[in-house]
Amino acid sequence: MKRGREHLCTTTKDGFSLLELLLVVAILVTLTTLYWGGTSGNTRRREQQAACQHNLERIFMAMEIYANDSGGKFPVVPGARNPGEVLSLLVPRYTVDTAVFICPASKDLPLPEGEPFKQHTISYAYYMGRYATNAEALMSDRQVDALAKVPGQNVFSSNGKPPGNNHEKSGNFLFCDGHVEETRASAPFALGLGAGVVLLNP
Repeated sequence: MKRGREHLCTTTKDGFSLLELLLVVAILVTLTTLYWGGTSGNTRRREQQAACQHNLERIFMAMEIYANDSGGKFPVVPGARNPGEVLSLLVPRYTVDTAVFICPASKDLPLPEGEPFKQHTISYAYYMGRYATNAEALMSDRQVDALAKVPGQNVFSSNGKPPGNNHEKSGNFLFCDGHVEETRASAPFALGLGAGVVLLNP
């Protein structure tokens, strides 16, 4: 009997106590939450960036039809102070989908459906004065300012704070030929304005 009790005590000492087991479970839950929480945040950002690119592609389809009707020139409103005043010309004749003018990663309010929105804020900057035959940028996510940029200069937020932070520290560009490129905060190419071109930044 004595030997059995000693054996029983030894077995109990070698096993996990309830407290130790709960501690291990708590650590595993914390690590899992940290891992999956970070991954889902990155996944959400990637989905928003892709949705933004899709928005720009859909806007381009409307702008391309507009340019075909306007001698190859994209929308222009002399004296316009913001991109909404100009791109509102696309609605409702060239598109009725106003949701595409709001970046899914921005905090901008939804626009009225199927109605011109020149009095409202949109999420995208617009290079007014470009033609369909140009090779430069036509639109982008909100930029840090409305000036021309040289390669290496910040075009989007470098710290994730306004201005220019639709996608924290990166953004998308739509070009006059309809393709879209994602870039980091600093411009990888020159963003000149040229004669008759004005950058309208929200």
